[in-house]
Amino acid sequence: MTVQSSEKSSRRGRRSTRMDGMPLNDMPWWRWRSNVRSALHMLSDPSFQQDVWLAGVDGYGDVTDAVYRLVEDTWLDNWSAEKYIGTIFRDEREATLVDSAVLKVLRIMHQVGPDAPVSVYLQHEAWPDAVRAAREAHVQLATGDGEEPDTAPRTLEVLRIMTRAA
Repeated sequence: MTVQSSEKSSRRGRRSTRMDGMPLNDMPWWRWRSNVRSALHMLSDPSFQQDVWLAGVDGYGDVTDAVYRLVEDTWLDNWSAEKYIGTIFRDEREATLVDSAVLKVLRIMHQVGPDAPVSVYLQHEAWPDAVRAAREAHVQLATGDGEEPDTAPRTLEVLRIMTRAA
């Protein structure tokens, strides 16, 4: 992965607008951050899990989809979020909270299996701790982005539209 200097955009010499020092239009960080935030949001909201995942509401995926969104592009299942400070994550606090949530959720996923029904995840003895860790990370990232952390999670279609390449 090539990280652009803070003064240049990856788009042919044009400068990007910035969000706390991170360019808004450069890839891949904003797409990765959106996916991580979406996953943490869903993993951190017990009401959403009951009302959407357990109820089988279409458009949001399931626990396994959220876990994959959390780790698939970032490889946070292989290395620390600290690797992305200044690109996906603003600071050590965000990275530490994300790492904690990823480890807790992955531990459960490895114990129950990726194809386990949602109810098995939600009934797992360590699930409340994983939800709490995801909530802490979600609140930190959402607040850092100037968004209200208690809004309902967005559908996967809305996420796709948001992360579509310009």
